[in-house]
Amino acid sequence: MKKILLYSTLLFCAFGAAAQTSKPYEMMVNGVKVIVQPSGNEIVEIQTVIKGGVQNYTDAKAGIEKLALKALTECGTLKDDKNTFKNKLDKLSAYVGGSTGMDYATFRMNCIKSDFDAVWPLYVDALTIPKFDAKEFVRIKQDAINDIKAEESNPDGALFNMAKQTAFAGKAYAKNPSGTVASVTALTPADTKNYFKSVFNRGRVFIVVVGDIDRNVLEQKLGALIAKIPQGTPFIPKKETYNPTANSFKAKEKENATNYIMGITSAPLPGTPDYDAFVLAMDIFYNKHFLEIRSKRGLSYAPQTFFARGLTPFSALYVSTTEPNKYIAAARALIDTIKMKGFTEEELKNDKSGFVTEMYYRQETNSATAGSFVSNEVINNNWKRALTVKEDLGKVSLDDLNRVFKQYINNITWVYQGDQKKVEAKMYTQKETPLPPKETKAF
Repeated sequence: MKKILLYSTLLFCAFGAAAQTSKPYEMMVNGVKVIVQPSGNEIVEIQTVIKGGVQNYTDAKAGIEKLALKALTECGTLKDDKNTFKNKLDKLSAYVGGSTGMDYATFRMNCIKSDFDAVWPLYVDALTIPKFDAKEFVRIKQDAINDIKAEESNPDGALFNMAKQTAFAGKAYAKNPSGTVASVTALTPADTKNYFKSVFNRGRVFIVVVGDIDRNVLEQKLGALIAKIPQGTPFIPKKETYNPTANSFKAKEKENATNYIMGITSAPLPGTPDYDAFVLAMDIFYNKHFLEIRSKRGLSYAPQTFFARGLTPFSALYVSTTEPNKYIAAARALIDTIKMKGFTEEELKNDKSGFVTEMYYRQETNSATAGSFVSNEVINNNWKRALTVKEDLGKVSLDDLNRVFKQYINNITWVYQGDQKKVEAKMYTQKETPLPPKETKAF
């Protein structure tokens, strides 16, 4: 697993935006919020966002939003069949397509400014008059089923799904936006078309534009698009906390080359005073965990910790290892040491600088800048937070850092896939920390 997961959301672009030549602004167009960032370059990025994600559908319909977004371009429109639509796009320097995650769906277009007038009608048609052609739908549904099977055969994907289903059982976050083989197999073109119609309304939608388009032109084009979108009712995404009351452990026998472990625990809600401090605490913890587990003890090639910053935020530890009992002893000893000794001023100073630099670096493209505005608007209900990362993190004190780590890194929901004979569940569930193992030779 990578340090920053594509979680859908979650997990990406929680902060930061590239330096721009002009200030961003927002406006209301026919009742829909539009966020605009002049780019100072020749690229235009537009993202239409549908709020809700996994809150929008039942377990039995999991995968329907992802399939619907795919169908917008892969099943053609009432004006163009799939091939004609693709051929028109291929003649331009442009991309049109959609994706969905845990908290929202995005349908985006990206083109050079000189092609904007030619790409825009295709983008509008895909959103407003999609065809959901039955023949093409069969094809993209089979592709989706194949992708689900591939995800389940991948140890990391299977582990992550198991961890979410265990930690969030009975809640929206237990769902996989890709769905299951059973849920996707049952979907029909009519089901999927009706679903899209139900969520594509002004109560759920906002739009982000990153590009140098004259404001009057933008208002005219967006106004014509939004006029075709049903009114709907205002939708406010639900935020939930995850706070396990005890350590737990669930194992699944898997014939993997090694053993895979993930632990999920709590995290502060977006918009709360603890949020920024926890971002930095988990970033420092990532480095300490990596140093202890890989560099010092050689227990894993790529150990990870991360903060999933969604509407139901959580923190997690991940490892693949041949020695799961030695890992848990070392990991829990590390957590106890950090709680007892705390982080240092030097660690906080260095991480503030490094984190901000990395975030700005990641926001250098128009699409990444738009993504940052989108995620902050959905998760924090404040797109401007994408612009204040340096100031926000600068306010975090060492006391804040140590306090939030102690408060949120406590009881952990552990899942395991691998050789069950090699793991002792008690070491993961007991309240007291297991005795630390002798150091092993590093890689």
